[in-house]
Amino acid sequence: MILQLLCQYYDRLQQDTDVDIPEIGFSQEKISFVIVIDKNGTMVGGKPQDIRETNEKGKPSPRTLFVPKIKGRSGKNPPPYFLWDNAKYVLGGGEKKTEERDHKDDKYKLTEDRFFSFKEWIQDFFQNCDDEGVKAIIKFLNSWEVERSLTLENWEEIYKANFVFKLDTDFCFLHEREIIKQLWVQHAKNELSTGDIGYCLISGEKDTIAPTHPLIKGVQGGKSTGGAIIAFNIPSFVSYNKKQNFNSPISEVNAFKYTTALNHLCRFGSSQKIQIGDATTVFWAEKENRMESMFGKVLSQSNDGFDKDVKLFLESIQKGKKPVYVNGNTQFFILGLSPNAARLSVRFWHVSDVEDISHKLMLHFSDLKIEKREDDSEFPSIWHLLIELVPSRKGEKRKTDAIPPNLAGQMIRAVLNGSKYPESFYTTLISRIKTDQQINYMRAAIIKAVLTRKYRFKNIKKEVSVALDKENKNVSYLLGRLFSVLEKAQQDAIPGANTTIKDRYYGSASSTPKVVFPQLMKLANHHISKAKYGNVSDKWIEEIVQDINVFPAHLTLEGQGEFALGYYHQRNELFKKKEKKGEE
Repeated sequence: MILQLLCQYYDRLQQDTDVDIPEIGFSQEKISFVIVIDKNGTMVGGKPQDIRETNEKGKPSPRTLFVPKIKGRSGKNPPPYFLWDNAKYVLGGGEKKTEERDHKDDKYKLTEDRFFSFKEWIQDFFQNCDDEGVKAIIKFLNSWEVERSLTLENWEEIYKANFVFKLDTDFCFLHEREIIKQLWVQHAKNELSTGDIGYCLISGEKDTIAPTHPLIKGVQGGKSTGGAIIAFNIPSFVSYNKKQNFNSPISEVNAFKYTTALNHLCRFGSSQKIQIGDATTVFWAEKENRMESMFGKVLSQSNDGFDKDVKLFLESIQKGKKPVYVNGNTQFFILGLSPNAARLSVRFWHVSDVEDISHKLMLHFSDLKIEKREDDSEFPSIWHLLIELVPSRKGEKRKTDAIPPNLAGQMIRAVLNGSKYPESFYTTLISRIKTDQQINYMRAAIIKAVLTRKYRFKNIKKEVSVALDKENKNVSYLLGRLFSVLEKAQQDAIPGANTTIKDRYYGSASSTPKVVFPQLMKLANHHISKAKYGNVSDKWIEEIVQDINVFPAHLTLEGQGEFALGYYHQRNELFKKKEKKGEE
């Protein structure tokens, strides 16, 4: 189903004049240099011209161009590409020696065999072509001396790069000249129609079956050369004498379509790709819809600064209003991929419609909603939630690759299905809070969302409040509130203290209150007597303690979450009162 829908997506993109996507026989590749030649086959300027662009970091970055390519290559003697390739094929030099010597010229060895295979391939292909550009490239290849490649300026920088050709009188590259393009397209069709015939699993029709499929690039953590979703590449995979991808027969044309569509989605800078944990997540609709651009911005890793359209969309669905483009007639597809050696694993696959996706996003953000301060994000991304599970060290950023594997897929499934959040997500967070004694807005929002859904699915008529709930008589919640007030009493008594009771006692107070709270209450009496404004804490303690009959010996995981919420709500309330007092 996934591959079939990707093929349909490719057909849709082909009809869209605003989208650049390669047709059969072409591929998107990174090109850094162009060899400009005149009609006599002489390299203009005596060196390749740099066509790289400057990226965000101010460094040169290759351009992505459509170049002739039918299949990838592998093996000891891989064949050359057509009218483009790296320096080994195009210029005959560049392979680095295993042992470097003192002299610069000795660091690289010539690759004459690869250059000759490239030259013969071009000459054989254009035997009967009288085009001006064809004559020029053949003259260049016949006159080029491979030894010259090592003497080119900045050779150490360019020897690994890809090159294309251009006639100095043209505005387009050589492979884009109309006559050359027509010849190549016909050649590609002939190539794809030769081979073993079988029934294609996508179309259900008899066609030429692809023994191998083009690779998928752009999946974070995967090989730079790409990875395969379908690959049978070792003898143990042979079944009924069917080798390679004949075990899962897909036609050459459809193999090209689904991989091209997926590479288009995974391309650098794609607005239809986000990273969630270890899963590169791509998404698309059956027909053009603004949700394709909205979805990624809502859940992306860097969604702190929303543009007006996205903020309006989120505020609308939060209020239960529905934008015009949100309807149940347009299907929406979400695919999560992660690297697995030379292959790609499907982390998750979700099919829904635009209206349902909007509703599930509204439910997700509604469950997360909790009292916040001005600098807190009202609509945190899934990455912002998951990164809270990662230990933080002073002066270091928390790393995405430290997020527990598989959790990203489980989380996005919970969001898109409106189901319970993963149990491991909650237990890991509670453990993390007890370890580093930090209860920030994001963590409190997660706990609220997890408990809200747990109560909903258990049909428990219990509401988890957004802000301080004085009517909540749950012991765990009250203990969290009490702990916050006791911490405030200490801070009032000892301003600027390096450590507070939270730093020393939070873990045990939230799990075994009977052991810790009697001692904390004695300390509180001492702190209140010393504090200038101790009577404020005294009143809060009296109000909370009157509803606690006994300190429990243990709190369940659910109770520890309620404890954290009580602490967070009460701390925010005390903070607001402190601000108000400061204003007065």
